[in-house]
Amino acid sequence: MKTLDEIYAAMQGIMDGAEDRDLTDAEVAAYEGLEAELGQTKRQGEIRARHNAYSTPIAPAIHVSAPKPDNGLDQAFNAYLRTGVPNADISGLRATNAQSEGSSTAGGYLVPSGFRQKMIETRKAFGGFAAAVEEIDTPTGGPLEWPSNDDTANTGDITAESAAVASGADLVFGTVNIGAYKYTSAGAGSNLPLRVPVELIQDSAFDIQGFIARKLAMRIARKQAVHWVTGTGVGQPLGIVAASLTSDRDLDTADTPDYEDLVEFQDLLDEEYTGTASWLMKKNTWSQLRLIVDLNGRPILQEANDSITGLPQRRLLGSPVIIDEAMPTLSSAGDTYCMAYGDFRESYVIRRVRDFTLVVNPYSRASNGEIEYTAWERADGTVQNRSAYKIMQNNT
Repeated sequence: MKTLDEIYAAMQGIMDGAEDRDLTDAEVAAYEGLEAELGQTKRQGEIRARHNAYSTPIAPAIHVSAPKPDNGLDQAFNAYLRTGVPNADISGLRATNAQSEGSSTAGGYLVPSGFRQKMIETRKAFGGFAAAVEEIDTPTGGPLEWPSNDDTANTGDITAESAAVASGADLVFGTVNIGAYKYTSAGAGSNLPLRVPVELIQDSAFDIQGFIARKLAMRIARKQAVHWVTGTGVGQPLGIVAASLTSDRDLDTADTPDYEDLVEFQDLLDEEYTGTASWLMKKNTWSQLRLIVDLNGRPILQEANDSITGLPQRRLLGSPVIIDEAMPTLSSAGDTYCMAYGDFRESYVIRRVRDFTLVVNPYSRASNGEIEYTAWERADGTVQNRSAYKIMQNNT
């Protein structure tokens, strides 16, 4: 049998002989015969190689790792410094001068201060009303306007047979307008961003940047919550109980709401809106209502418990109660609007433009080693249907 080199040489000779012409049939047959012989020869070699591998003993693999440093004494000594309990490795090594964790120069500097990884945040409730109203999001902040119509004063009539139909009242349309105010996280009058040292960001055990973003968003939301309720409508949103609006009923007795006030006030709302109506008041006012008792000293308001959570359900005369601390306080300070009752989703609309924005500026105060944070959100709110709710006023 030819060797692989001999077969390759014969194949190359055929190709060289037909360099300037086509291969003849005999040359093609000879070349294909050599190809078959080549494949058989290769297989013979592969079989022999596999056979030789079977008969060759396999040497065990040996992993040589770097020698471990002999630091047992160091580790033992570190353990001793932390616990004060010597082990066998250092039983003969005793310090004559005792080191103390309580004394800084005697070793206290070596013991890190204990630190509980929890941030204590003082909280105070705000808002509540915004969750009950209509909210729209828009990609831009241009003035937004939509039509309104109040045709409740008009009715149909009966017309005699073959008689001409008398002309009726025309439909009268109005408009509701809403813009977009830029709310920022800067404090009142300062208009300055929040400045945070680089060291605090680098060394803090907390997600300080996430903490800052949350706090700035809360500042904006806290300001908005006041405007949704008592905003004047001049340079700010018009609140649901803005002072420029007209109340629908006064308390019979100053600072003292009673059962009669509540029933008569609730019944002022048209039946069209009572099925989805809620009360809106400050928690201080709600507390006063809970103290109303009958002639036998029993509370008029009976609070039911949620069967799942066990939390009390705030309901007044069958309707839910919304607590918002932006509502005016019921006191002798003035004729404030102490309560509202109605379908607030129909009554009020909040517009937000795009998303809350947080700007991180590492450049302006770079020479001071500080990063500036500023947040803003564009939003507006206004009354869209004054007939869908009623306002209660204190009577001083």
